[in-house]
Amino acid sequence: MSIVETHKNYQPRLVAFYFIFGALLAILAGGLTYRQLIQNRIFNTREKLQIQRRILVPGPRGNIYDREGRLLVGNRARFSVVLYLAELRNEFWTEYKRVVHNYDALDPSIRPKNSDLVSIAHVSVAQRYLDKVNQILHRSDRVDPVALERHFQRQLLLPYVLIDDLAPDEYARLLEQIPVTSPLQVYSSSTRFYPHGSLAAHTLGYVGVDPDIDAEDLPGADLTTFKMKGTVGRDGLEKEFDSRLQGEPGGTIFRVDPAGYRINPPLEQKLPVQGKDLVTSLDIDLQEAAERELGDQTGAAVALDVRTGEVLALASKPDYNLSDFSPHLSQATAADIEQRGAWLNRAIAAYHPPGSTFKILTTIAALRSGAITPDAIIADCEGSMMIGGRLFSCENGRGHHGELLLPQAIAVSCDIYFWTAALRTGADTIAAEAHRFHLDQRSGIELPHEPDRATVPSPGWKERTQGVRWFPGDTANMGIGQGYVLENPINMACFAASVARNETVTVPKLLHDPNAPTQHSESIGLTPSQRAALLEGMEGCTTPPGTARILTTLDELRVPGVNIAGKTGTAQVPGNKNVAWFICFAPLENPRIAVAVMIEGEVAGEEFGGGRHAVPVASAILKEYFKKHPNTPQSQFAMR
Repeated sequence: MSIVETHKNYQPRLVAFYFIFGALLAILAGGLTYRQLIQNRIFNTREKLQIQRRILVPGPRGNIYDREGRLLVGNRARFSVVLYLAELRNEFWTEYKRVVHNYDALDPSIRPKNSDLVSIAHVSVAQRYLDKVNQILHRSDRVDPVALERHFQRQLLLPYVLIDDLAPDEYARLLEQIPVTSPLQVYSSSTRFYPHGSLAAHTLGYVGVDPDIDAEDLPGADLTTFKMKGTVGRDGLEKEFDSRLQGEPGGTIFRVDPAGYRINPPLEQKLPVQGKDLVTSLDIDLQEAAERELGDQTGAAVALDVRTGEVLALASKPDYNLSDFSPHLSQATAADIEQRGAWLNRAIAAYHPPGSTFKILTTIAALRSGAITPDAIIADCEGSMMIGGRLFSCENGRGHHGELLLPQAIAVSCDIYFWTAALRTGADTIAAEAHRFHLDQRSGIELPHEPDRATVPSPGWKERTQGVRWFPGDTANMGIGQGYVLENPINMACFAASVARNETVTVPKLLHDPNAPTQHSESIGLTPSQRAALLEGMEGCTTPPGTARILTTLDELRVPGVNIAGKTGTAQVPGNKNVAWFICFAPLENPRIAVAVMIEGEVAGEEFGGGRHAVPVASAILKEYFKKHPNTPQSQFAMR
């Protein structure tokens, strides 16, 4: 029997090993694939976030011009002395070792902690460079250790500002004496420039610091980003049209070393773009005339283009110098503005009883309701009138106007005539007419902060707001623009422009459109004879014996060759300062400009009339306007 060794081709245990080995290879291949294709992207992203930084720079704001293209707000170069810290790494390290050596040589036990030693080195190096600047400019500035260390921790890639907003002569001297290769350089940025100082301050507005600029078109939103401070509109047109004026930020992406210093050249760069310009409807000549005549008085003046509603002048006093806001407003200046009450834009935010200027509205309501007619005598003014058991005295002209027709009553502003007209017409009818003229609403001017305080009272309004009933004396007071009636200058200017066009609504516009169409709204609804009587009375107001007669009798106030329709007003507020008003439009035959002036009295209860105090401001505006527009075509509005 032979013993023969046999071998089988099929080995089950070996096959199982092959499967195990194959699975291990598959796992290895999958791991390598995951590492190379998937995790590699994650690692690249992490590396990018660690070694790349983004710097954003704001774009300059757009300019603001008047209707004739004259600059009202622009940008000026702002120069600062800055230190590029990335170029001082070796000096910081050398200084750090020197500081450590000095402490060790003196007494190792008193040596500060390492972070303090680093800060001392930073300040020491920065001060050496600032001393060079001090020597050139004959200054004695010192480095702020806290600010410098904060900059190292938060804004290392940005240049550190040693001296901000250099004077022109300082800028020139530094340019001559600082080498172009020095880490010390003059840095240029832009800040708002106001060539006319306080002119139209409340209308133009001002800007504040915007630390949160963003560049949507620049990649790297996920990178650590450093932002140069931008600006944002805080008031006036600067705020209302901030999105249009705002420049488009630019930016740069840099690689940085392990210490956080940037490595040139940049990986990517986008230049900032200036914002869009704004052309306003303002006429700087009329604006200057209004503010010059207002002077130190407290008040406001508004001038409108009758046809388009464009605002030609919008002045408010007291005001402030816009140049004080650039590059930033000091606490002392802000406190002074607050103390003088100069923050308030009185043209849109000062609400007072409109006084006898409201008699034009009462006239329209009375004529349309049939309560009065132009050729009827409805009262005999003997100086006083009993209304609801109370004696009312006619203050205008000290009363005793006698029997008057409507035009004469408007011209001399007889209170007794208009008390009678108001009582005949009724408070609700007068209120409804005021609503037609939108005197119960905001004007809608393109400015922030116009309060919703216009008040057109009525019996129902008084019951709702005060819980008491309406008296005949309330109707009488309402008829002459006293009592509860409250209006601001912009609303009264719009009212004057609407009356000039023989329509009911004017919307003020602060942006200039050279092709702006004439505004149109509902007709007032007077007959030709009624409108003729109204205009006759308003023209009579500006000629003897009218309450605004100084407009034509004083040479310094006369507007040669121009007939003016106007109405004065004196709001007498018991216990408070009286308010002088004047509204007008001209020329009477072809109205082109409407004006409203409001001036607050200085002493409570003093004699303070619209004819004496407000008329000269309107005269200054009208004289400037007709000096620039000496010829006007035939009327298309006045007698329509």
